[in-house]
Amino acid sequence: MNKLGFLSFLMVIASIIAFLIIRGPNANLMMAIIILGILSLLGIVFAVLSKKWLSVIFGVLLNGGVLVFVFLLVLARGIAG
Repeated sequence: MNKLGFLSFLMVIASIIAFLIIRGPNANLMMAIIILGILSLLGIVFAVLSKKWLSVIFGVLLNGGVLVFVFLLVLARGIAG
């Protein structure tokens, strides 16, 4: 695993830590969406640029999972008004 592959996994860990810090009933949902979305997209970019198959597969899958979670947050924000 090279430096960019490691950064991709680091973005997943940073997303999880950011979610645990931001969560709560009075959380700013828009801030969480922006932070998690940016970290996830950066992780996907780092995974693709790493050019190692293992890093690409795991990086895109894990960061893609975070991106799906961000989509669900956007959907919840739209439903809640």
